[in-house]
Amino acid sequence: MTVSDIMRHEVVTATPETPVHEVATTMRDENVGSVVVVEEDLPVGLITDRDVAIRIAADQLDADEMTAERMMSTDPATVETDTGIFELCTRLREEGVRRMPVVDDDGDLAGLVSLDDLTVLLTGELGNLAGVIEAESPPY
Repeated sequence: MTVSDIMRHEVVTATPETPVHEVATTMRDENVGSVVVVEEDLPVGLITDRDVAIRIAADQLDADEMTAERMMSTDPATVETDTGIFELCTRLREEGVRRMPVVDDDGDLAGLVSLDDLTVLLTGELGNLAGVIEAESPPY
């Protein structure tokens, strides 16, 4: 199984020039926790809801004056569509992130994968394994 099997193909994006208040509004309206910042389909940054809350509220910044470029984490770690699930888990751990843009062979944004996506997958697989154990266990 590869990242392309579990990634979200519909990714909410913004440009570096997008005002942060628009990014936050989009997050709310689309019910997502992150926005990938792109330039010509290449992921150049990532903004999370936590970035907005901490950097705007805690630092008392004016969201109307901030752009995505000033708010984003730059040079986001990415994985390719054919990356295996175990390698993805390792990369998330090594990078210390919960979300990772997925890119195609040209480096263009192809999707997004998150810790939540992995949790859903692995929980389902553990349920399948529990079913095998239960079917093979003697009745008590």
